Amino acid sequence: MLRNVVAVACDRVAAFELAVICEVFGLDRTGDGLPGYDFAVCAAERPPLRTTSGFSIDTPFGLDRLAEADLIAVPAWRDVNEKPPARLLEALREAHARGARLMSVCTGAFVLAASGLLDGRRATTHWRHVGKLAERYPAICVEPDVLYVDEGQVLTSAGTAAGIDLCLHIVRQEHGAVVANSIARRMVVPPHRAGGQAQYTETIVPDTCSDNGIPEVLAWAQRRLNHRLTVDRLASRAHMSPRTFARRFVQATGTTPHRWLLTQRLMLAQRLLEGSELSVELVAENAGFGTAAALREHFGRHLQTSPLAYRRLFNSLPERSASSGH
Repeated sequence: MLRNVVAVACDRVAAFELAVICEVFGLDRTGDGLPGYDFAVCAAERPPLRTTSGFSIDTPFGLDRLAEADLIAVPAWRDVNEKPPARLLEALREAHARGARLMSVCTGAFVLAASGLLDGRRATTHWRHVGKLAERYPAICVEPDVLYVDEGQVLTSAGTAAGIDLCLHIVRQEHGAVVANSIARRMVVPPHRAGGQAQYTETIVPDTCSDNGIPEVLAWAQRRLNHRLTVDRLASRAHMSPRTFARRFVQATGTTPHRWLLTQRLMLAQRLLEGSELSVELVAENAGFGTAAALREHFGRHLQTSPLAYRRLFNSLPERSASSGH
């Protein structure tokens, strides 16, 4: 169980990326019934530490604090051409050896890469630096188009705000979709973004605020996830041709209608497994998967678990009879 979280800061630390980690894991929400963590920002170099935004931060904690952490988060590194401090790299390797999880935000992946902990693993970083990461560390399988990569004990996220996606992903793994969604609502961010960072590599910003009918269609579809929803039907609802609708949908959401629907249905299935006594068959039906077999296939492919295993881990209702979990 995740209890102790540390964010590692060096001089010229990226203010936003550090703040993302502090917001998700360092803010006390126990009064709202949400989990709390023993959280600290530790200095890998002598404090006070300057930030990239012109102010300084101080902390009483040093690298020895990593020895207690279940999760160690590394925000964006100050210069991808500069090797991180040797003491920091050794502390990360020691934490990994004892079983701690490590995550990076944005170019923090270069710190994990310098420690050798990404060798033989998939990883990602900001789209501007994926080529440099792959060139400098050929033992890493660099994924250029994703928001984050979960390799079990070591996790990496893409640029800046993708750190929010990865932090919420970790919360979802530890505490379930309901808790992750609650924190996302408090932060006023999506609980899960289905698109990848490739949508942000172009200089042209799509006009997602125009009156294109997409938000209304999304809300309409979310209320009907147990129905058969095709691109043609969604396009008709938006008064567009299927081709125009699909193009504008990607511009507005960063993903395709099919992938968006799949994500919404998976999230609904997670909520039903966590907070209801519905059988897996009825969960599949209510979430729009049709059959329990289809639900199991998608859970295995996208969540690396089964509906029953997920329910055992995250369902907080009193113990049910065995027949209700089939």
